[in-house]
Amino acid sequence: MAIIYKICSRPLWKAAEAAKVFEGAPIDLQDGYIHFSTAAQARETAEKHFAGQDDLVLVAVEAERLGDALRYEPSRGGDLFPHLYGSLPLSAVLWVKPLPLAEDGRHVFPDLSA
Repeated sequence: MAIIYKICSRPLWKAAEAAKVFEGAPIDLQDGYIHFSTAAQARETAEKHFAGQDDLVLVAVEAERLGDALRYEPSRGGDLFPHLYGSLPLSAVLWVKPLPLAEDGRHVFPDLSA
């Protein structure tokens, strides 16, 4: 099973849970797709786009449940990143965990090797 990850603010995710669907963060809405990262990309994504931000969550999503709306497209350095062209159904979410900041200002990730 392929797992992809979304980093977003806790309030934004709570709103998605209430709506029973995630439409995307402001950057996703602007770009026309929901940005995701693979396990290998998630830490760099956090450092590049969420440095120093707290009150974030990491959302794990089963990629296969997203069907043809999920595409892997070149981005940073030509690396292929998962992009979802459509809404994220919460039925595809495996888990949601906090993404706290350590004393050094970097995010503390759960184990993504599973």
